[in-house]
Amino acid sequence: MALSREEREEFLAEAQVGSLGVAAGAERGPLVVPIWYAYEPGGEVWVVTEADSRKARLIADAGRFTMLAERTAPTVRYVSVEGPVVEQRPATDEEHRRMVRRFLPGEAGEQYLAMTEEMFGELQYISMRPQRWLSSDMGSF
Repeated sequence: MALSREEREEFLAEAQVGSLGVAAGAERGPLVVPIWYAYEPGGEVWVVTEADSRKARLIADAGRFTMLAERTAPTVRYVSVEGPVVEQRPATDEEHRRMVRRFLPGEAGEQYLAMTEEMFGELQYISMRPQRWLSSDMGSF
């Protein structure tokens, strides 16, 4: 069954690893990768990624992307949103820290931040305005 607007927005706002999809060219299927994302009901979906990553370049070229969040318990549920990029710019340290702490609170988050400071170069903040929604809750099995 399709979710109501409130249900799908609340579900998308939960801290879940998403799947980001973006067009990858005429001779290829879309690039689909797991990614941390953030969303607040009524707002934009946003991600932080390496500025020189393939996904960042493809999103800049396409001007839009899709985000899928799903779970299998306690029910099989998913929400998919697609829309235009609203902003693509260098990410601030605070945006990076906020995203990491959303998924890795406490010491694990601090360790991850220390590791990525050495591994990653410049990061980008990319936000998307949800334009098209697909959702379903298929119950429990």
